[in-house]
Amino acid sequence: MSRSYLLGALHDGTVRHRTIRICQKEEAYISFLKQLIESLGGRAWTYREGKTRDLYVVEFSRSFLEPHRLCSRRDVIDYVRGYFDAEGGISSNARSPYLYFAQKDRKDLEELRGFLIGLALEVGRIHNPSRRVDPDYWRFYLRRRSLRRFAELVGSWHPRKSKLLNEMSEYRGSWARPINE
Repeated sequence: MSRSYLLGALHDGTVRHRTIRICQKEEAYISFLKQLIESLGGRAWTYREGKTRDLYVVEFSRSFLEPHRLCSRRDVIDYVRGYFDAEGGISSNARSPYLYFAQKDRKDLEELRGFLIGLALEVGRIHNPSRRVDPDYWRFYLRRRSLRRFAELVGSWHPRKSKLLNEMSEYRGSWARPINE
């Protein structure tokens, strides 16, 4: 368990004056984050946003993450895992898999892309899928030949995404290749 993971997950969060809020539609993931924070010695609370919305929130003290920095390869891997769990996209079809990262902050996405390249994962270029729809929205894909390596090296702690990644890494279709290559 790692504070680096929480730094990555923070990309789907809001930093307030004294607290950090991370929201997701999956209550199980929010419960997981609360348990992670508490296992690291922090305090966190969860709640449902509104009476009819399927949006769940974990909130914790901002000071819990302030002194933490990425110092090791393990920190980078945990950070990327947290980022993926919060902001990454994944197909639900193991036969036609893809994985991508999207963000409005291009510099933030460039930093993440650099981390993935540093982990020997192949990635596509950062691009804007539709300037007309949103000129400030950026994304890049992980190359298919790196999907299995991503699944085995980085993985996921998100209840839904971890299941999909496992299915992808077990699939032996034409796009999959062993991690050693």
